Amino acid sequence: MNRTALTIAAALLLGSAQAQDKVTLTVAAFPSLDSAIKAIIPAWNKLHPNVTIKLQAQEYADHHNAMTTALATGQGLPDVMAIEIGYVSKFAEGQGLDDLNKAPYNATPYKKLFTPFTIGQATSADKRFIAMPTDIGPGTFFYRKDVLDKAGVNPASMTGSWEGFIAAGKTIKAKTGAYLINTAASVNNVIIRTNLKKGEGIYFDDKNALLVGPDNARFVRAFTLSKQVRDAGLDAKIGEWSNEWYDAFKKGTVATQFSGAWLQGALQNWMAPDTKGLWRVQNLPEKGFASWGGSFYAVPSKANNKQWAWEFIKFMTLNQSSQITAFKDNGAFPALLTAQKDKAFSEAVPFLGGQKARILWRDAAAKTQPIDVNKYDSVAEQIVQTELTNVLEQGKDVKQALTDARAQILRRAR
Repeated sequence: MNRTALTIAAALLLGSAQAQDKVTLTVAAFPSLDSAIKAIIPAWNKLHPNVTIKLQAQEYADHHNAMTTALATGQGLPDVMAIEIGYVSKFAEGQGLDDLNKAPYNATPYKKLFTPFTIGQATSADKRFIAMPTDIGPGTFFYRKDVLDKAGVNPASMTGSWEGFIAAGKTIKAKTGAYLINTAASVNNVIIRTNLKKGEGIYFDDKNALLVGPDNARFVRAFTLSKQVRDAGLDAKIGEWSNEWYDAFKKGTVATQFSGAWLQGALQNWMAPDTKGLWRVQNLPEKGFASWGGSFYAVPSKANNKQWAWEFIKFMTLNQSSQITAFKDNGAFPALLTAQKDKAFSEAVPFLGGQKARILWRDAAAKTQPIDVNKYDSVAEQIVQTELTNVLEQGKDVKQALTDARAQILRRAR
C-alpha cells in the first residue's frame, strides 16, 4: 500500500469504533449535494450504526441564506455545513467556522490529496483552512449537437476564438432560430475567469489591488463581447435556475451553455432527461480553463458534535468509494485525486451520446490554475454584474460602466 493510500486509510479508520451512545449528526446541504449524501448514508450506517445522519436540505439560495443567519446569530447551526464555492470567501470573512488546519482536525496532510485549486478556494486571507472540498466543477462548453448539425456549424469553430463563437451563433440563429446562449452575461463570466496572469485573482491581485476598471483589457473585452452577443440578438435573455432556462434545455431553443461538469448530471436526472443523446461537451473557448462551482464541508465553531462532524467530512471527501458514488449518482466531479483515476472516468457517458467526457473534464481540472480568494470578491462580483446589466440593458458605455464599478468597489472595500 503506498503512502497516500495509508494516509487515507488512517484518516478513515480514526474514530471508526462504534460510539456507545446514540448520536444524531445534523448535516445542512443543498441540491444536488443532498442527493450525494443520501447515496452514501447506507455505507455510513454500516460503519457507524450508532450515529444517525439528520439531513437538512434546502434550495441553494435558501440554504446559504439560512447558514448566513445561523453564523451571524450562533443559533440553528448544524454540525456539518455544506458550502458552495460562491459563498466560501464570504463565510471565510467571519470567524464562525473552525480552522481545519488546527487540532483536533489537523487537515494539512490531506491537502495534497485534492485537486490543487480547491485548497486556495477554501483558504482565507489570513490562511485559515475553513472547509474541505468534496466536488469540483471543471468549466465546460455544453452544446446541442442536433442544433449545430441543423445549422451546419462545426463545434470546433466555436472554441478557437470568442469572435468565432459569436459568428457561429449568428449562423445558428439564422438557420435554426435557436439562440446561441441563455444570457450574454455568460460570455463575461467565462472571460473574466480564464487565462488569468500569475498573481491575479478574478477581481483583485495577490497584493489586494483592485483589477476591475476601464484600463483592464480582460474586463473591457468581457463587457464588449457580451454586448456584441446582446446587440446581435443571440441570447435568450433568461437567467439560470429559472423555469425558462429548463424549458430552453428541453426544447433546444438555446444551442450552448457554459457551466461546470456537474450540469450533465442535472440535465440527465431532472432538468431535461428526454434530451439524452443530444448533448456534447468541449473545452471553453480560447483554451480557457476555469473552476465552475464546487462544494465544500465546514464545521461551525459552535457545532455540538465536532468529532463526528469531522468523521463525516472525511468519509465524504477522503473516501474514494463515497466520491465515486456521488459522481455516479449526480455527476458531482470528485475533488479527491485518487477518485479521478477510477475506471468510471474512461467509461462512455450515454447522456452525452457515448462521449468519453469525463476524461476531458479531468484534463481540464488538471489545467485549472489556483485562484486566491479575496474577502471582497462577493462585493466586487455583485457590482460588476450590476454594471454589466447597465451595459446590456441600458446601453451604458463599457468604459464608463467599468469606471463606475471600480469606484463603487473601492468605496465598499474601504
